[in-house]
Amino acid sequence: MKTRLAILAVAGAMLASPAWAASADELAAGKSSFAKCKACHSLEEGKNEIGPSLHGLFGRKAGTAPKFNYSAANKSSGITWGEDTLFKYLENPQKFVPGTKMVFPGIKSEKERHALIEYLEEATK
Repeated sequence: MKTRLAILAVAGAMLASPAWAASADELAAGKSSFAKCKACHSLEEGKNEIGPSLHGLFGRKAGTAPKFNYSAANKSSGITWGEDTLFKYLENPQKFVPGTKMVFPGIKSEKERHALIEYLEEATK
């Protein structure tokens, strides 16, 4: 009985915590990884560069940042940016959205993508 209660307690704790809870180390790693992005993207609201501003990214529909000229593929993708869509997109943007103007080979490391997404979730608010 005690073993069963212990298992239930652990399962409950896992369900109560966010799926990708970020540590300070993970956020630092994500910030470091963002160096690959900042050549083209800004975190400032309304400041588009070669790529659109990432401010307000989470929950935003793809192709809708103001005053940025998106590809037709991006505008019509139907994607809403969140942890799951960014995780897939950042692995291989051209494969996830064929026809996107984003020329980036992707981030193959799952750990690095998770860290970058955690950082972006905080930095783009």
